[in-house]
Amino acid sequence: KGLIATPEGSKGMGILFAALVGAIVWNLVTWYFGLPSSSSHALFGGLVGAALAGGTRVLWSGVVDKVIIPMFLSPVVGLIVGYLVMCAIMWLFRRANPHKAKRGFRIAQTVSAAGMALGHGLQDAQKTMGVVVMALVIGDVQKSDDPIPVWVKIVCAVMLSLGTYAGGWRIMRTLGRKIIELDPPQGFAAETTGASIMFATAYLFKAPISTTHVITSAIMGVGATKRVNAVRWGVAKNIVLGWFITMPAAALVAAASFWVVDLAFL
Repeated sequence: KGLIATPEGSKGMGILFAALVGAIVWNLVTWYFGLPSSSSHALFGGLVGAALAGGTRVLWSGVVDKVIIPMFLSPVVGLIVGYLVMCAIMWLFRRANPHKAKRGFRIAQTVSAAGMALGHGLQDAQKTMGVVVMALVIGDVQKSDDPIPVWVKIVCAVMLSLGTYAGGWRIMRTLGRKIIELDPPQGFAAETTGASIMFATAYLFKAPISTTHVITSAIMGVGATKRVNAVRWGVAKNIVLGWFITMPAAALVAAASFWVVDLAFL
């Protein structure tokens, strides 16, 4: 809602299908290379690309407000807050026994990781539900102002969990090892930062942000407290480059997919 005018009929289904193809193809490419790109921005890019190819109106003000501005702001906020949270932890535990502190933070990470997972669901599951609801509206199964069916919520939650469980290791390895080797206090700081930002944006500002952008930038901020060169900035540069490529790449794939669908079926 707010990115493109809801398309109608078989053409509308073609646009939605092409948008999903664009997002899925780009997500698979970045997953293969272990790059933590934003699946949300891949979806947004796919919707815009398919809409343009299909002649559906793109609401550019919504794209700027809901996608472009958060895309630039959320990594900056994640970086700064991650740095400050880690500085606070280092100061509070400056006289603590390092081994005992790490053991305590390892336990605390179960809570921060759970918060991160819940924040991930708050942000990403809503976008997935939005796509399913759009399909239902296009198919005239329900009205746009009807409540989201319970089965849609359950299916989206289950699929999001299964996807993370089945294919998340490549991305987790990049985040947890390749940017910087995270120890338990650093992991706790990064997860707490990410979860806090996602909860705040979901409940207070009702703004869709990228889970990937927030946690990746938080890890960079946390790592910079150790020393600036502790962060592998070469890896970070490739990740940030992937962020900027994601939307146009997904849009191009989606546009090409729509033209194929249009030629073959519409």
